[in-house]
Amino acid sequence: MGLMYSAHISIVQKIVKLGSEKNKCNFELLSLVLQNDIHLLNPPAELEKRKHKLKRLVQSPNSFFMDVKCQGCFNITTVFSHSQTVVACGNCQTVLCQPTGGKARLTEGCSFRKK
Repeated sequence: MGLMYSAHISIVQKIVKLGSEKNKCNFELLSLVLQNDIHLLNPPAELEKRKHKLKRLVQSPNSFFMDVKCQGCFNITTVFSHSQTVVACGNCQTVLCQPTGGKARLTEGCSFRKK
């Protein structure tokens, strides 16, 4: 395992040198090599986060429920992250979030936490 890893690093270093000396098309080769260097059973979290929800190693939704605290009366309301309707506070009727094309946009001053 160690020999293969060190050999792979030296190949990548050579590609970087070629790319910096000659032209930019060798950088595409560098990205291909580095993309294949990912451990398929334990992929990095940031890489999994960028993938489509159905193409992850373990399928998981992008949406979540959150507790939103009203900036006026400090009342806590549970809101869906991809809400398609305007959500108002139960006590003071101030708008907590407004729908967009995807995730709902929180009103400025409102704090939230994921459930």
